[in-house]
Amino acid sequence: MGWTIARVLLQTVIIVCIAPFIQGIIKKTKARLQNRIGPSIFQPYYDLVKYMKKDAVLSSNSSWLTIITPYIVFTSIVTAGIFIPTYMASAGFSFMGDIILIIYLFGVARFFTALTALDAGGAFGGMGSSREMAISAITEPALLLAMFAVLLSSGTTKLQTLILSFLNHGTIWFHPSYGIAFLAMIIVLISETGRIPVDNPDTHLELTMIHEGMLLEYSGRYLGLMLWASQIKQVLLFSLFINLFFPWGIAVDGNIAALFVSFLCYVLKLALLGILLAFIETMYAKIRLFKVPRLLGASMFLSLIAILIRVFE
Repeated sequence: MGWTIARVLLQTVIIVCIAPFIQGIIKKTKARLQNRIGPSIFQPYYDLVKYMKKDAVLSSNSSWLTIITPYIVFTSIVTAGIFIPTYMASAGFSFMGDIILIIYLFGVARFFTALTALDAGGAFGGMGSSREMAISAITEPALLLAMFAVLLSSGTTKLQTLILSFLNHGTIWFHPSYGIAFLAMIIVLISETGRIPVDNPDTHLELTMIHEGMLLEYSGRYLGLMLWASQIKQVLLFSLFINLFFPWGIAVDGNIAALFVSFLCYVLKLALLGILLAFIETMYAKIRLFKVPRLLGASMFLSLIAILIRVFE
């Protein structure tokens, strides 16, 4: 039990610390693809330190909800991280239904973020909240369907068991349903991380922003916690994607050498996935808001096709 808690704590620290680094890689890649020098890959760390040193300025209309929400959001996202394997298949806690719990923890963070955006009484916050909740009503089912299309192969919602099943039966990677689920998951990943063509994380224009619109009333350490939680969620979604489609190289025992190699592979896969998303953002323009449900609907349709192929094969 003591070793299990130690592994969970180590994984949590790694996720929390590496999240700004992956965000820095994405920003640097986007800048280079746009023929700009761009910020350092360590700039997100500098930004977080800057925010944590500043005092928060709150609206006179804000209540206690605005104060506690950053801590609730950060705690919910970090808690989800202890159920998602990263560099070791058994690094986190695991029980039947952990996939469902992870989605619900993400939902808790989203709910409080949207609710607090309304607390200050600003127009932009309400606009961002309405858009976020409308899109999440489609994104969450699309995410569940994409994962279920893969989970049917192992018959469990336990990520640890799923990874071990994939490593023991590698033939699933050549199954048609697996490739279709891969495309569906890519669409959901873009939406959940708030990236082009669904959202633009680098804008504050009222006509385009979704997630950023809910953070406009935050400043100081509260803004730092919200941004940090968003970066951690991004890494967790990347980790889910890696667990479902690229679990190669993950350690299955406690050998020190194997753990070190697995950690390097994990960081490399995160970086490559971040570069891929940066490339997609650079190649495509943001689509109009009313077309986003069509894109997510296409993801759900692909997932349903993958499920039907798996069920009726």
